[in-house]
Amino acid sequence: MSALVPAMELSGVSVNFGSVKALQDIDIKVYPGEVHCLLGDNGAGKSTLIKVLSGVHRPSRGQILVDGRPVAFRNPREAQAMGVATVFQDLGMIPLMSITRNFFLGREPTRSSLPFSRMDKERANSVAKQAMADIGIDVRDPTQAVGTLSGGERQSVAIARAVHFGAKVLILDEPTSALGVHQAAMVLKFIIEARMRGLAVIFISHNIHHAYPVGDTFTLLNRGRNRGTYAKSDISRDEVVSIMSGGEDLKVVEAEIEALLASIAAQRPAAAL
Repeated sequence: MSALVPAMELSGVSVNFGSVKALQDIDIKVYPGEVHCLLGDNGAGKSTLIKVLSGVHRPSRGQILVDGRPVAFRNPREAQAMGVATVFQDLGMIPLMSITRNFFLGREPTRSSLPFSRMDKERANSVAKQAMADIGIDVRDPTQAVGTLSGGERQSVAIARAVHFGAKVLILDEPTSALGVHQAAMVLKFIIEARMRGLAVIFISHNIHHAYPVGDTFTLLNRGRNRGTYAKSDISRDEVVSIMSGGEDLKVVEAEIEALLASIAAQRPAAAL
């Protein structure tokens, strides 16, 4: 695949739920070896967009292309079969099961002993541990329960799983939203590792402070519309924040807050009397 051909492209994609226009005419191109950040505040349309990208929803209008070819995902399984892997916020992991079992989830290597076959535990543990080591994750014991891992470590297992099973496009749904500073930094490191392996990474977030350091391209969503797509060299962090927050709307809110604080301050001497 040529680097000039987007790994994934949305062209004029709109999604309507009855009279509600959740997304309107969204155009996005994501290239191999790129971290493309989709940014927006609550209600911007991020959740709907990730469901379109992952095959949960079909567009009401517009087209999705993978490797330059039009596709129509009927469900997430079809998206995965075409190399589009999504790591949702809830991760889809079972806390009491081991790292290895969560890594494979029904795709475990087996060992045959006619007429039966069973999971090859030794090989599964080895493959899971090596796959995570390949993107920089050091797992001490792949048989430990996933529930014993930190939030950042669980995110890392999900990313390694997607990479191992052939993802060409890796979609990350708010991967750092519930993490502390150290754990968020760990996940951002693995995002960079995935990009260096040639994956197209779509990083969906409302946190510009996490997205800006690792992002190459930024698409800003506001009320279901694309407010612009920018290369990192063309837009500053403060400009991204301004567009995400609505710019002029934020100035109005700030003015109202200042007026309220001034009113409260003016009433205090009278109250003291």
